Amino acid sequence: QLQLVESGGGLVQAGGSLRLSCAASGRAISTYGMGWFRQAPGKEREFVAAITWNSGRTYYADSVKGRFTISRDNAKNTVYLQMNSLKPEDTAVYYCAGDKKPFRVLGAAGEYDYWGQGTQVTVSS
Repeated sequence: QLQLVESGGGLVQAGGSLRLSCAASGRAISTYGMGWFRQAPGKEREFVAAITWNSGRTYYADSVKGRFTISRDNAKNTVYLQMNSLKPEDTAVYYCAGDKKPFRVLGAAGEYDYWGQGTQVTVSS
């Protein structure tokens, strides 16, 4: 059983930065595709970024491309999301997710097998 715990959320001003961490336990993430999603009140869960287990190739939603960076440290069993130039529309609960299967549709929430409880990110104007 893979367990994921997000941390690093908080309140920041527009234009600021945050770094989210996703600490995994129970299993090694070295063979899992990993992703970040977010969900604002009244909206569907939205894909943010993903990273493959093999090549480390990264993928981003158009809304965050150029501002956010996903990375992984397999030795620490941790995935990160560096968020720069934050905007009020980035406000959401951010979730870390793991996929034990080879990616098929990496931007779909249903692709992933394991989820953390989320961490709140609030960006003020």
